[in-house]
Amino acid sequence: MLDSIIKFSIKNKLVIGIMTLLLILWGSWSATKLPIDAVPDITNNQVQIITLCPTLAGQEVEQLVTFPIEQSIANLPDLEETRSISRFGLSVITVVFDDDVDIYFARQLVNEKLKEAEEKIPKGIGTPELAPVSTGLGEVYQYIIHP
Repeated sequence: MLDSIIKFSIKNKLVIGIMTLLLILWGSWSATKLPIDAVPDITNNQVQIITLCPTLAGQEVEQLVTFPIEQSIANLPDLEETRSISRFGLSVITVVFDDDVDIYFARQLVNEKLKEAEEKIPKGIGTPELAPVSTGLGEVYQYIIHP
């Protein structure tokens, strides 16, 4: 079988050349139509809430800032998980939504719940704010390699 393919290729060089050229053209056209980025974004939909409260220790930040915010956003629709970090003077809460939720809709939901949470946080401690819209790939694009 392989011998017959080789003999056909040798006898019909023009046909094989045209077929090869068509295959190259089809492959080039297909490559331009691929809906894939060089570095696809695999980050989930997440909204971060950052609260600066420079006079509080980590445990106080957890009790007075982080916990009330987590309680307010606990019943959001399409919520996958909530992660938080409470450090000296800083509370960072990451709210993760399902992949099919629009990021701006998720931010709107969280922003509405933040208004409720601000009432539970004592005055003068800190105001929770939404972090800018970003993905995990933001860190990848931050570095440049020079040869």
